[in-house]
Amino acid sequence: MSEPTQNPQRLRVIVADDQAAVREPLAAVLGLAEDIDVVASAADGTEVLAAVAAGPVDVVLMDLRMPVMDGTEATRRLTEEHPEVAVVILTTFADDDSILAALSAGAIGYLTKNAGRQDITRAIRAAAAGQSVLDREVQNRLLETVRTKPPAPGQPLPGDITPREREVLTLIGQGLPNRAIAEKLFISEATVKTHINNLFAKADIKDRADAVRRALGAGLA
Repeated sequence: MSEPTQNPQRLRVIVADDQAAVREPLAAVLGLAEDIDVVASAADGTEVLAAVAAGPVDVVLMDLRMPVMDGTEATRRLTEEHPEVAVVILTTFADDDSILAALSAGAIGYLTKNAGRQDITRAIRAAAAGQSVLDREVQNRLLETVRTKPPAPGQPLPGDITPREREVLTLIGQGLPNRAIAEKLFISEATVKTHINNLFAKADIKDRADAVRRALGAGLA
């Protein structure tokens, strides 16, 4: 493991994948970003936990299917033991069970390996800021899963949610990412993030998957 950066402006990232042919090029490419330092790479979940313990670390880019300890279990352990570390899943698997297991374990982002470098770096930055980024395919599958099992009624939205925040929640419920929400509402992506932060705080929404459920439960999606 390389020495962690001392520059607080740069994001300290661990890349976890059991295939060196994937892990090493990905770490090299991410290391080219001006605000990202890849401080460690890991071949399984136990190596991830050890690297985080040696920290400091901001974000783990996590594969799901790894030996010894898989990505879902490693995510669960990180959420319990190091809640300050954000986990973004990067995997070839986009089935319902994998998605729901990873998000339930505490992952804040979920991308497939079809994602490009810009998508991955954007997800890392969003995760470090507490924002969830889901691959469009993942969003669609999550929406379909939630709609077939709608949440129980009885969890109304707080009265202090603004009309704009309600609009944002509606669009999240429709599966739109922040950029598409910004375009649809003719506002900046930074403004969308501000509305989401305020909305999540007011409504005690944990993550984007929870936001989808709340939107559906409130009849907004």
